[in-house]
Amino acid sequence: MLTNVDSLVDRLRDGMRIAVPVDYAGVAMAFTRPMIARGLRDLDLVCVPTGGLQVDQLIGANCVRSVETSAVSLGEAGGAPRFNAAVKEGRIRVIDATCPAVHAGLIAAQKGSPFFPMRGLIGTDVLRNRPDWKMIDNPFADQGDPVVLIPAIKPDVAIFHAPMADRAGNVWIGRRRELAPMAYAATDTYVTVDRIVDDNLLADETTAAGVLPALYVSGIAHVPQGAWPYGLWGVYPADTDELKRYAAAARTQEGFDAYMAATDTRNDAHP
Repeated sequence: MLTNVDSLVDRLRDGMRIAVPVDYAGVAMAFTRPMIARGLRDLDLVCVPTGGLQVDQLIGANCVRSVETSAVSLGEAGGAPRFNAAVKEGRIRVIDATCPAVHAGLIAAQKGSPFFPMRGLIGTDVLRNRPDWKMIDNPFADQGDPVVLIPAIKPDVAIFHAPMADRAGNVWIGRRRELAPMAYAATDTYVTVDRIVDDNLLADETTAAGVLPALYVSGIAHVPQGAWPYGLWGVYPADTDELKRYAAAARTQEGFDAYMAATDTRNDAHP
């Protein structure tokens, strides 16, 4: 169960569907450079429910074929420059979604259902761009009662970073409960953590409620500050200056390439 990042990245393959979390929920940035170094191609990313720096860097390195998301940005640092350029140039496919729809698709997968019904999409433009979302009448209603069916989203792999895990493979995700559906829905879940603890997290009443059981975890790597330059809830804040530095550099492909080359050493320090 406990291993290192490189061995986890070695399990990834071209063309995989990979779920990654929103920027405040534990982005496994320590995974990004090894994924790029391995030369992965044609990845289909599912942002849960939005994407940021990790998605932008994988796109800039030509690892990505499609992105299903409700948004991609660098937050306070501005837009995601390599994502925006790739969309403008038609180099990636964007599968437009909404935050509730992404979560609905994951819930369907975790329950073994082919779809999950929801109503909030009715009357929106996004529904016109998703022919795979089907609108039907509620079969239990006496008269017309439209509802939208969201197909299950079943990633090959879910990847995220968390504050800690125990040696049995249980991962503490605290109040970031949106990480659980990612793990439940995915075939495999790889997690980097800031620290490994000796006590069993599920055996402790104060931590058990916020724990993702080892049953849903395929591999864990100990990577202190593995979310940097993003922050990790309750542990360290985001490095906004670094995010802004990236945003400025990545406005051009040449700037992106230079940033990635120049920060190799620095990233080795995070951890």
